Amino acid sequence: MVDTPLPSFAAIIVAAGQGLRAGQPLPKQFASWRGKPVVRHSAEVLSRASQLFVAIPEGADEVAGEALAGLSGIKLVTGGATRQDSVRLALETLESDAPERVLIHDAARPDLPAEVIARLLYALDEHTGAIPVLPVVDSMVVAEYGLMAGDAGRERLRRVQTPQAFRYADILAAHRAWTGEATAGDDAQVLRAAGHDVALVEGDERLKKLTFAEDFMHIALPSLRVGTGYDVHRLAPGEELWLCGLRIEHDQGLAGHSDADVGLHAVVDAILGACARGDIGQHFPPSEARWKGAASSAFVEHAVVLAAEDGWQVGNVDLTLICEAPKIGPHREAMRAKLAELLGVAVDCVSVKATTTERLGFTGRGEGIAAQAIAMLVRGS
Repeated sequence: MVDTPLPSFAAIIVAAGQGLRAGQPLPKQFASWRGKPVVRHSAEVLSRASQLFVAIPEGADEVAGEALAGLSGIKLVTGGATRQDSVRLALETLESDAPERVLIHDAARPDLPAEVIARLLYALDEHTGAIPVLPVVDSMVVAEYGLMAGDAGRERLRRVQTPQAFRYADILAAHRAWTGEATAGDDAQVLRAAGHDVALVEGDERLKKLTFAEDFMHIALPSLRVGTGYDVHRLAPGEELWLCGLRIEHDQGLAGHSDADVGLHAVVDAILGACARGDIGQHFPPSEARWKGAASSAFVEHAVVLAAEDGWQVGNVDLTLICEAPKIGPHREAMRAKLAELLGVAVDCVSVKATTTERLGFTGRGEGIAAQAIAMLVRGS
């Protein structure tokens, strides 16, 4: 966010359309994009507004409430038959506590940079209205009956974005005075029709409008996520040695609050890291008695469930065990099979390797075992 304090402003998010072209099972403003409902993205950015109204379709209170759950101070207003009607209704709702400045933003532009907001608000110091624009970089032509009829002159053309900023009293009066036979393309046209100038400020390519189904596919979350995990446990006499879910015969075992399976702990942290769900200590704190002696296989299963809740499934895991003893080779295939079972993947998606530190460090002295893992998650089907 911009560090410089911004002038006070109210904001209106227009989310009252049906979004039929986006090919989503519900209006696109409530569909998921980058892990959140589309409307929630801009609502979070605009939450610093003194008042924030969201214009929604009639009967959409429940779905809008779910999309904006946890955000305080947001007021819903039922929109009208057209975008212009929805904006006017929201502006009139603001009148009882009229702000000096207001931003009007389309929910279908969820990636809203704070820098654009700042440029718009500061432009209102000298102008009645301001809009973000971008240059037209492609050649433009006039089309008639499927044929090129002339040059459109791109030098004078600009691509218009939202939010658009206005002095509140002027944009409200302009909407009330609108006499155009057709619906205005945006609020800047309404203000200009009322005799006001509209300043142009630099927009941002991030403010792309989500319109078609391919927009959701193109700008969706990446289909792959990668996480790393690392863990260490000391070797001690009298302990059982558990590695990758298997009990290994050895003269020492790994000490820890749970069964201290260093291999599984590294895998758990790799999965949690890939789906940004914290680390193993947050989910299974050693301060809690219920995890004393617990099988680490339960930790892996829990991490897999958390990933699935976020729409991910394990693609593959690569685990390296670092120790002088025991020898991992004789147990490697059984370890791979057990890990594959816990992760719900084929055995060929699991790699278990071993190395030593050439007798250097605590692992080289046989004082403990270390493990590092990499997990790749893929979008669930």
